[in-house]
Amino acid sequence: MDFENDLNPAQYQAVTAAGGPLLVIAGAGSGKTRTIVYRLARLVQQGVDPASILLLTFTRKASQEMLSRAAMLLGHGGDILPGVCGGTFHAFAYAALRRHHQTLGFPQGFTVIDRADADELIGRVKDDLGLGKGDKSFPKKSHVAELIGKSRNKECRVADIISRESFHLLPHADDLERMADGYAAAKAAHHLMDYDDLLFLLERLLVEHEDVREFYRRRFTHIMVDEYQDTNRVQARLITLLAPHTGNVMAVGDDAQSIYAFRGATVDNILAFPRIFPGTAVIKLEQNYRSTQPILELTNAILQNAGEKYDKTLFSTRTDGPKPELLRPFSDITQARMAVVKIRELARKWPLHEIAVLFRAGYQSYALEVELGKANIPFQKYGGIKFSEAAHIKDVLAYPRVVANPLDPAAWTRCLSFVPKIGPKTALRLMEAVRLGDQAAIDKAAKKHPQLAELFAFLDSLRAMPPHPGPILERAIAHHAPHLMEKYPDDYPRRLTGLEQLQQIASGYSSLDALLADMTLESPDEDKRKAREDHLVLSTVHSSKGLEWSAVLLLDLVDERFPSRHALTRDEDLEEERRLLYVACTRARDYLGLFVPETLYNRQAGVCSPVQPSLFVRELPASLCTMVRESLSGRPVPQSDSPDFAPPRPLSGSAAAPPSGPITACEPAPPRTDPSLLGYCRHKVFGRGKIIARLEGGKCRVNFPGFGPKMILSDYLEME
Repeated sequence: MDFENDLNPAQYQAVTAAGGPLLVIAGAGSGKTRTIVYRLARLVQQGVDPASILLLTFTRKASQEMLSRAAMLLGHGGDILPGVCGGTFHAFAYAALRRHHQTLGFPQGFTVIDRADADELIGRVKDDLGLGKGDKSFPKKSHVAELIGKSRNKECRVADIISRESFHLLPHADDLERMADGYAAAKAAHHLMDYDDLLFLLERLLVEHEDVREFYRRRFTHIMVDEYQDTNRVQARLITLLAPHTGNVMAVGDDAQSIYAFRGATVDNILAFPRIFPGTAVIKLEQNYRSTQPILELTNAILQNAGEKYDKTLFSTRTDGPKPELLRPFSDITQARMAVVKIRELARKWPLHEIAVLFRAGYQSYALEVELGKANIPFQKYGGIKFSEAAHIKDVLAYPRVVANPLDPAAWTRCLSFVPKIGPKTALRLMEAVRLGDQAAIDKAAKKHPQLAELFAFLDSLRAMPPHPGPILERAIAHHAPHLMEKYPDDYPRRLTGLEQLQQIASGYSSLDALLADMTLESPDEDKRKAREDHLVLSTVHSSKGLEWSAVLLLDLVDERFPSRHALTRDEDLEEERRLLYVACTRARDYLGLFVPETLYNRQAGVCSPVQPSLFVRELPASLCTMVRESLSGRPVPQSDSPDFAPPRPLSGSAAAPPSGPITACEPAPPRTDPSLLGYCRHKVFGRGKIIARLEGGKCRVNFPGFGPKMILSDYLEME
């Protein structure tokens, strides 16, 4: 390894830094993974025992890539660097809890349940408590599971989540708290853990048992954590509990890319790292290997007005390239047509899969999807069911799950669902009989349901086998094949191929527990996206993180869409929206286009209302962008003037209705209003509103939530 020639100065400094706490602030596209890989390889090269290194990431794919690349640098054979403990927080927690399950109070072990199983358990708790019967306003079990998960990750009450994000559910807050308590009790009674429990129970293990804590602090002399800005509070506490006495904790991340607060991640963790670990060396990676300098100038400007942050200035050796374009369609409707024209122009230079259209929320792409269909431009949206979440895969895995944990109710319910005339309630009674060892009840049910005896005999035969996943899965698939054909007659061959793939996966495991854990512990964010050749990419900004394209278009950069309406009311949310825009813009390598509609179409009123460009756009120096306006034909037309972010003044003092036709256009009138005269106000009847235009005769056009745009005399408004 030639460290000095392979790395830039900042990377070299991070790779060769002495012992002690180290924080690497890695700007977008700055070679973060390369830095971690080289430091990992250098530690081993200097004689550090690989088994004493703990590498924590947010996906298995990330850790495997790092370990594989480090092995190649060191000239090791095999796929990954042997000995290093590398994986996700949850996988590490699972391994530790499995090792110390008796200490934690699980003498017979435990089973990890996935989201679908959690939903099912929550549904049973709801039924047991008699909640929501006949009440259509009561949330579905999947949404209850989501609320409980958010409350765990944010470490607050379910009612607090409801009051902030789902206020319409406030009448059910007390019942949902009862369901959360019942769900926790049901998990404990059946030796079950969900995805979130793993971290909190590991924390409890380390806090309450000093000997266990000291075992891990002695075992790992070096801890390396990737994407530290995405950690939640319990993950940060786990790092402090595991931190070795040597102080060798390396955190790598970018505070400017902390965008997952809705999952419980907090930017405070990376900002507070030097305070938590005194003596921290802070190294900034600012050389960007992805984007051109004109794009980086804009991304640097986005962060200029951020609150608490690590100051950094991204730069590139790619100094050539066009300035980002600021595209101003007449409305959010005509934006779609203008975007299609721009996409066709870009497609003459790059293949479609190298072009991405990003947006803050999924609904913002609907109009564009229609226009793409009309233009016969193929596109893809990332998403779909995970392999391990497909129904037929879960059905087959239920058999070995029962073998591994006879107290697993979700697995029993799936197995028994294929026995005729046995529903969920009967299945739970049978499972309870198994738990209590009530053979008489089991024999009675078997006489009534002949196929039940066959199922119990089959499960007993699996339990008698050595716990090798390959042979067990082979028998389970053979047993389940007739049920598969009955349940999925339309696509039986495709699903059977999936089971064959599952069997192939199982053959690579030596432990049944490990297979079942991996099928459950796979991160919800594990990247399963595969770019399809010659397909345009449509994606939310959150889903785009970690990806890059030659050309990126960003839609709806107006207030209340980006930043979102919700974010405009809280400083911390607004700061996260700023970081979200930074992430979006840094996905672009060569071209960046920012769409700022001049009006938004109000579908209820049938009119177009003027709108403010995004707060973040208004902050940008005009010299960083090239202005492009929409012509009456829908084509982008470059402008020689500097960007003007003032919203158009409505014709005749009212919002103009869009003309009829296949594509409606909301055309602005030339006069414009000084943005300093716009803002928020209050009215005695309509409440709080936003002034969107100043009109002649001392009148204002004000948009009142729930009432829409109103023309009001200024004397009747109280400015904020």
